[in-house]
Amino acid sequence: MATKKLSIIVPCYKVEKYLPRCLDSLVNQTLKEIEIICINDGSPDNCLQILKDYQEKYKDKIVIIDKKNEGVWRGRKDGIKKATGEFIGFVDSDDYVDKTFAEKLYNKAKKENADIAVCGFDRIDLDTGKTISKEMCKEETKIIDVKENMGALLELNGAPWNKIYKANLLKNQKDLTNPPKILDDMMFLLLVYLNAKKVAFVKESLVYYMIRKDSIINTIKKEQIESTYNAMLEVKEIYKQRKRKNTLELLDAMAFLHLGISLMFRLSYDKNCNLKQAIKDNTKFLDENFKTWRKSKYIRLSYVLKNHVNGKLWIVKIIYKCHLFRAFLKVYRFMIHHLGIDIKW
Repeated sequence: MATKKLSIIVPCYKVEKYLPRCLDSLVNQTLKEIEIICINDGSPDNCLQILKDYQEKYKDKIVIIDKKNEGVWRGRKDGIKKATGEFIGFVDSDDYVDKTFAEKLYNKAKKENADIAVCGFDRIDLDTGKTISKEMCKEETKIIDVKENMGALLELNGAPWNKIYKANLLKNQKDLTNPPKILDDMMFLLLVYLNAKKVAFVKESLVYYMIRKDSIINTIKKEQIESTYNAMLEVKEIYKQRKRKNTLELLDAMAFLHLGISLMFRLSYDKNCNLKQAIKDNTKFLDENFKTWRKSKYIRLSYVLKNHVNGKLWIVKIIYKCHLFRAFLKVYRFMIHHLGIDIKW
């Protein structure tokens, strides 16, 4: 039986500069029946001592798991095992949240009997403190019935930290033998969505997500790409086991979105990358393993018009078909860095 309304899991690694701000935002939540499970993932800085100081002051709220470094995927799994809440959420330790974050998401999930509740968030430049964009704040009273409209899951941002989940959804979630080195958030959510039935929304921005504008320009190593492909294949095997109608077609569309677009976009910043070859290899991988990505009903214009969903995937699919994707990435990057316009996928 759940002893708390919400467990909030906070993985910590090399964030001593930002951790107090994050913890302050959590211990002062208006929803009092929460626990904050902090995972010290073998952090070499002062994170553990900061956590102990907060635990001393907030004994009824702070739970510490001190472990060797295994990465955020394993850290989250350890936190899920420990969690006693009716619902479980995540907050990154260099971000912070509104004081009503827990209360509004919990109340929305309970009111709608939803498996997942989602809120909006601000992207904030870490160096200047300037708000770059507000996202997921236009959902009004939207409810996703996953059985009836599975494709609507493509509209959700690919991060776990602006959402809360029924605890059993995560405690019964399938695990990956070898979690990916990159795009792990997306695959974590894919395994959550497999058993979700209803998603509800809080239209307000309740999470302050800190980013560096140039953080995406990091080189992606070959082994990271390979681990991502292998993990995605493992996700596919899990989806196949469920034999749930339309799930594989949704997965193929998700593969196009996250591997075909997002991963290639990140690779486009690597000056040592042969982008033409990378796109060719990636397209071959999609064709061989996610065979309906080119004709998935969730990316067709008819589906976009009927369900009033975003048509960006359909447009990029046409660009792919016309062999103009490299040019598209170049224009896309120009829009971001020179015009301040970013397309959110």
